[in-house]
Amino acid sequence: MRKLSARHALLAALATISLFASGCSAGTGESSPAAAAADGPTPTVTLTPDPGPSRQLPVAAAPEGKPTAVARSGAGGAKKSPLKVASYDRGSRRAVISTAGKSPSTTSPDTSPSETAPAEDAPAVGDIIASGPAPGAPDGLLAKVTGVAGKTEKGTEVRTEPSTLGALLGDDRAEGTVPVDPASVGVEPLVKGVKVSWAKTGNIHVGPQGAKVPLGSLRIDVGASVPLPVTEGAPVSGGASVSGFVQLAPEVEFSYDGSSAFTPDSAFLGLTGDWTSRWELKGRASAGGKPVRIPFAKLHADPVIQVGPVPVVVNLDLTAYVQVAADGTVTVEVKQDLKGGFRIGGSYTKAGGWKPVSTSDITGTPVQAKATAAGQVKAALGAEATVGLYGAAGVTADLAPYVRGEVSATATPGSVVGAWKIYGGVDLAGWLQLQLSIFGTPIFEHRIPLGALHREWPLAQGKGALV
Repeated sequence: MRKLSARHALLAALATISLFASGCSAGTGESSPAAAAADGPTPTVTLTPDPGPSRQLPVAAAPEGKPTAVARSGAGGAKKSPLKVASYDRGSRRAVISTAGKSPSTTSPDTSPSETAPAEDAPAVGDIIASGPAPGAPDGLLAKVTGVAGKTEKGTEVRTEPSTLGALLGDDRAEGTVPVDPASVGVEPLVKGVKVSWAKTGNIHVGPQGAKVPLGSLRIDVGASVPLPVTEGAPVSGGASVSGFVQLAPEVEFSYDGSSAFTPDSAFLGLTGDWTSRWELKGRASAGGKPVRIPFAKLHADPVIQVGPVPVVVNLDLTAYVQVAADGTVTVEVKQDLKGGFRIGGSYTKAGGWKPVSTSDITGTPVQAKATAAGQVKAALGAEATVGLYGAAGVTADLAPYVRGEVSATATPGSVVGAWKIYGGVDLAGWLQLQLSIFGTPIFEHRIPLGALHREWPLAQGKGALV
């Protein structure tokens, strides 16, 4: 039997004070055209605390081309339900809940919430609502019903407040990793010459490099080059440019264990995947101050994963960029292949609280490398990624594989002789956000750094007369 009375009382209190638990979407409150046009009912889950055995819930991607499974309160936890969120108003936190295939009954708007009994086709006070993207809530909705305002033409209007996954999942457990469908990722080019390719099951290939892309991967090519700024006073200037591609196969990692009383025993939210890139830095970079960062593409996706019957909306944002810094005046020509995996996220245990997770085994090999003149230059082709739930950012990480060149010079009569070295490396940094309290865990009051991960390896070296 569950220990639920004290636990759910505390969870309800946590849900009330958890201002950043994303009881509403991070959107503007306007209807999402994509959500409004979706076939079938918007996925919804409700749960009223009740005793029952703890369950191990599967974690999987939402069925392609079908409405996300819906669930409803009942003995033993969340179950499938015919309810859907017809609309949501972020400002007032009012939602209209309807039932697929049924017309709303006539109930006076003055109906007291205490007189509204739980029913299979109507929300009740205390229900937890978890929904996929819906009109007014493009990032999904996770909220508790605090009152029933009455019936409308579209369904039952209810008042809500922010809730948490802990209040919804109770003492159930879940763990799994779900690949992100590359076809669901929207890409916004920020410079000319950006091209997108991807491949998925069913022998579907899109983009100029689609046939070369492994299944489940997304590739972004940066045209012929991304020129660095050539303006007076710029931190880095000259004729240098960067070109190449980044290829990703991202996966969402999710786990929850509510088997202990009060707060969850453990939880995890993160982004993992394979990284492949080939890129070239070519030209002259001159000294300046801070590094120059040039974003070249923004990516966004809102995959819905199924935690048992519960639709959990994951929000992914990624900005791909090039960044160059120089000290002195260095002319370089470097090509490098990079390949490996990465894992970033936040891990919670009741004993230790939230802790950051950041690992990477990306390594590189030189295709070509040389340098002239004196000084240092460092160039990265990286990505800043954010992963969250229901519109609330949870983890942000900056993954930056780079090349670094250094040239030393010695003047001799009639010539300048020097030695140069080229290194490859990976920098990984980031932070956990307050909004991870959406799991129903205690709130922390500041961002928690992921901790800097830094690895470097030699690529090439040489000696000779410098130009």
